[in-house]
Amino acid sequence: MHAKCGKGVAAEWNDWNEIRDKTVNCAKEELMLKVNMTAQTSVGLNLLLEDQLAEIHSATLQVLNTVGVEVYEQEALQLLKDAGAYADGTRVRIPVRMVQEALASAPKSVTLYNRLGEPACILEKGRIHYGTGSDTPYTIDIETGERRIATNKDVENAAKLADALDHIDFVMSLGLSSDVPKEASDVYQYQAMVTNTTKPIVFTAHDKEGLLAIHEISSVVAGGDRELAQKPFLALYAEPTSPLLHTQEALEKLLACADKEIPLIYVPATMRGATGPVTPAGSLVVANAEQLSGLVIHQLKRKGAPFIYGGGTPPMDLKTSICSYGSSERDLGCTSLVKIGQYYNLPTFTTAGCSDAHVFDQQAGAEAGFNLLIEGLAGGNLIHDSGYIGIGLISSMEMLVLCDETAANVKYYLKGIEVNAETLALDVIKAVGPGGNFLGEVHTVKNFRQNRLETQVMNRLNLDTWEAAGAKTFAQRANERVKKLLAEHEVPQLPAEVLGRIDEIVARERKHG
Repeated sequence: MHAKCGKGVAAEWNDWNEIRDKTVNCAKEELMLKVNMTAQTSVGLNLLLEDQLAEIHSATLQVLNTVGVEVYEQEALQLLKDAGAYADGTRVRIPVRMVQEALASAPKSVTLYNRLGEPACILEKGRIHYGTGSDTPYTIDIETGERRIATNKDVENAAKLADALDHIDFVMSLGLSSDVPKEASDVYQYQAMVTNTTKPIVFTAHDKEGLLAIHEISSVVAGGDRELAQKPFLALYAEPTSPLLHTQEALEKLLACADKEIPLIYVPATMRGATGPVTPAGSLVVANAEQLSGLVIHQLKRKGAPFIYGGGTPPMDLKTSICSYGSSERDLGCTSLVKIGQYYNLPTFTTAGCSDAHVFDQQAGAEAGFNLLIEGLAGGNLIHDSGYIGIGLISSMEMLVLCDETAANVKYYLKGIEVNAETLALDVIKAVGPGGNFLGEVHTVKNFRQNRLETQVMNRLNLDTWEAAGAKTFAQRANERVKKLLAEHEVPQLPAEVLGRIDEIVARERKHG
C-alpha cells in the first residue's frame, strides 16, 4: 500500500477504499452477531455494582418490615392497613410484597411538558435535564452585588432568566417571596413562574390547600384537568422527614398528587451523622426506606401515578454543624441515590449547580462545575439547584449563568463521539491530503456547528483581544449577560382571560391565608 511498492497514488486509494468497504461490511456483520453489544452514545458513571445495589435493597426491605416508618395521616394509615401492612398506632411495618407491588406499578418513564404542550423533559435512563434551585430566603442583587432578602420580583426575574438560558431545562422558585402574604407565598411564587417561563415547573407547596390552588391555576393554563393530566408541565417537590417519618402535611400532598396525577418528587435529605447513619451505605438505606414507603402509599392511592425518586444524603459538617451543599460527600450521596433509582428503573431527581460559598467566587465555580458534571455522569433526570450559593440559602443570577454554561459543556461531553462514514471523514481527508487544511471544505461547513460548543460567557479570546475588550472577569461578563437577557428576552404571554383567572385564584388564596 506504499509508493515504494510500485503503485500510483490513485491505485493505492482504490485498494484502500476496497479494504475499507470490506472492513466496514465485516464490522456490520460482526455487530449483528453480537446481539448484546450496543454503540456507546454517551459516557456514564459506574458507582455501585449490581451486588451492592442488591444489598442496599435487601437491607431497606428489612428496615421496612422490622423497624417500619411513622405515618401521621389517617387515609394513608388506612390504605396501608387495608393492603396488609402491620400497624401499631402510627408505626407501620411494610411487608416485602407491598414494596414489590409498588415498584411494579410505578411508571418507568415520566414526561414533563412545557406550557405550550410540547415534550420538554423526558425522565428516563440516559436523559439529563438541569434546573434551578428553589426557596432561598436571600439573593445577590444584580445592581449592587450585595446580599438582600428575596422578593416576588426576584422570583419573576429568575424564571425569566431561566426561560432565556438554553441549557436550563426546568424552573423552580429561585427565591422566597418575602413581600407577599406568607400563608399564600407558594401560590404567589407559582404565579410568578408560570407567567414568566414556558419551561416545566417544579414547585413547592406549603400544604394541601396551596397545592390544590396551584393545580387549579395549572388547569386554567392547560385548558382543563384532563388536558393537564395528559400533558403535565409541573411536578411537586415534597419530602419525608428523616429518619423514617411521614408527616401529615407531606402525606396529604402526596395523596393529592396521586389523585390529581401530578408528577410527584418525594425525596429525602437524610443528613449523615444527624438524621441518618454517618456511613454512606447506612444513610442510603434510611433514605431508600423513606422513599419506598412513600411510593407504597402513593401507588395504593392510585396505581400508575407518576412518582420520581432521588434526593440526597448530605453530611453534617461536624466542625460547623452545617448541612453541606458543596462537598464531595454530598455528591456521593446524590449520585448513589440516582443509581438506586436506576436500579428500580424509576425516574430520578438530584442536585447540582450549588456551593457552600457565600459569594459568587472561585469556590462557587469549582464546586458547581464538579457537581454538575458528576450528576450528569450519573444520569440524574431532573438535576436541580443551579444558582444556589450560601449552603442553599442564597440565590445568584450570575451563578445561574455559570451553571447554564457548564451544563452546555456537560451535555456536549456526555454525547460522546459519533463514529460513522460521515464523521470518519475519509473522503475529505483524501481530498485535503498531507500539508493542506480543512477550512474551505464543504464537510467542514456542513459539520461545523454540531461539532463545536458555542460559549456565551467563558473567555475564548487571546490576551491582547481580551485586554482590548476591557479585561472583564467572568463575574463581570455573567452580570452583563443577566442584565441583557432580562432586558431583551420575551416570554410568550398567556391569554388575558387566563391571566385574569389566575389573579382571581391568587386573590382568593390571599384571603384564605
